[in-house]
Amino acid sequence: MKHYLQFNDLTADEYAYLFSRAAVIKGKFKSYEKHHPLTDRTLAMIFEKASTRTRVSFEAGMYQLGGSVVHLTTGDSQLGRAEPIEDSAKVISRMVDLVMIRTYEQTKIEAFAAHSRVPVINGLTNEFHPCQILADIFTYIEHRGTIRGKTVAWVGDGNNMANTWLQAAELLGFTVHVSTPRGYEINEKLALGAYGSRAGSYKFYSNPLEACAGADLVTTDVWTSMGYEAENEERKRAFADWCVDAEMMAAAKPDALFMHCLPAHRGEEVEADVIDGPQSVVWDEAENRMHAQKALMEYLLLGRIT
Repeated sequence: MKHYLQFNDLTADEYAYLFSRAAVIKGKFKSYEKHHPLTDRTLAMIFEKASTRTRVSFEAGMYQLGGSVVHLTTGDSQLGRAEPIEDSAKVISRMVDLVMIRTYEQTKIEAFAAHSRVPVINGLTNEFHPCQILADIFTYIEHRGTIRGKTVAWVGDGNNMANTWLQAAELLGFTVHVSTPRGYEINEKLALGAYGSRAGSYKFYSNPLEACAGADLVTTDVWTSMGYEAENEERKRAFADWCVDAEMMAAAKPDALFMHCLPAHRGEEVEADVIDGPQSVVWDEAENRMHAQKALMEYLLLGRIT
């Protein structure tokens, strides 16, 4: 049994399979071909953080795979009434086949997984967002081919997305150029472990324009992630020079793509002419959450399908 709690829980070979499988599953979806490998299987979705894309992509995806879904929040379950998470895991995992959790601390999802009898998927924590990067890389492959040897520019907060990009670069053989304001840097030890980057897959730039130079992909996220709303005005001041604009995209390669995990604030972390421009693939990226996660759920429950 495998869990998917952070990006490096799977190997490069497993990712090669997932990206290939996601393309097959997406092809079936686009041609209205039924694909029900998870008939009679149930996914429990547990939300301690609000969601649009995560809920729709997992719920629609599981139904499209022939399964069913149970939706739980802290307001309508014992999860919000101080039941030990270990007890919740033992009970819930006896009744379903797969659990997706979107929560705050990574330690909570790790504790749940440690006591679960079924695979657990990280739908987002403060520290990591592996399902989003899974979809992002799948989207890049769709548009430009392999990401190995390429350069991704991360402009903005050193948050869960940035942490996960570092893990992906280390595992899949590409480079991340990171630019964050002072005080909002990536915690390299958290992202990559005690040994840090062993393959030179991570480079820091104090100037975001320099980080974008020669990049194959430019990507960002909101300046104020969920749970940090009290810092919003302070962050707006600190991040003022970290708005992805036409100048940054011009510094990247001519065929560079732009991605954003959404929701976006036009005029803050990205200018409207970038996110709505010809280099933006954010809508493909959003849709691909569903297809990539379908491949992931199928793999965690059934293994490789030949």
